[in-house]
Amino acid sequence: MSALLTQAKGTATASPRPEAPTARLPERPRTTAARPWRQAVTTAGAWLWKSAAVLLFLAFWELGPRYLASDSTRVFLPPLHEVLMAGADLVATGALQSHVAASLTRSAAGFSIAVVLGISLGLVIAWYRPLHSFLNPLLELFRNTAALALLPVFTLLLGIGEESKITIVAFAAFFPVLLNTIAGVRTVDPLLVRAARSLGLRSPALFRKVILPSAVPTIFTGIRMAGTSAILVLIAAEMVGAKAGLGYLITNAQNSFLIPQMYAGILTVSLLGLLVNALLVGAERHFSRWRTTFNS
Repeated sequence: MSALLTQAKGTATASPRPEAPTARLPERPRTTAARPWRQAVTTAGAWLWKSAAVLLFLAFWELGPRYLASDSTRVFLPPLHEVLMAGADLVATGALQSHVAASLTRSAAGFSIAVVLGISLGLVIAWYRPLHSFLNPLLELFRNTAALALLPVFTLLLGIGEESKITIVAFAAFFPVLLNTIAGVRTVDPLLVRAARSLGLRSPALFRKVILPSAVPTIFTGIRMAGTSAILVLIAAEMVGAKAGLGYLITNAQNSFLIPQMYAGILTVSLLGLLVNALLVGAERHFSRWRTTFNS
């Protein structure tokens, strides 16, 4: 009996057998279906925040004349929907397209002349310091002369045709391109120039591989300023003497007391300026891709 009790105690106090390992279920992969939606919501929120001021301005333009302004004020400041309807009528008749085409042709011609001459002369003047010191006082004199102040001079010398308008646009757009080109070339890191010369690069290759790429951002700043100046100066010139163009459309609508058409022309000028600026920004990014690649 004692032997049986001793054997039972030994069995009770014996170490338990190791349990068999339990199989674990494979973890489910995390779903990424919500990520595109979150990115879309974030992007939409960012765009909404950036355009909130413009939307509020348009809403005030629509509601302000209708509920806050008097009847006499509403005649000279119509709601936004009346302006849009007048613009739609101009588009339907083809008048707006013809005026936009006339303004774009003149501004593009003057702007192209200004860019070619401004960049070419800017590179030469910035590279040769004696020439820069000789011409700098004259350039400062013309830079501080308003282009519209010379409109009567251009009109007397070239007439009221296309030549005077293209010339005044080229004059207004020339100096931003020229001065920013000079500033861009003169602010190139001297160590880059010395390193390029030590590698045996001559002047043409030095301009192409070192000077121009380094000066591109500053040059495009001048080009964007020139694009804005070209449009604004042309609109003012078309208001004085022209038979087509957005400036003529605005002035003619004012004289004919077609106030919604006048605001439609002004709104078209604003949209045209935004479009030109967006195109120039895209061109700047295209020609500055090497900077993005280098930084990344």
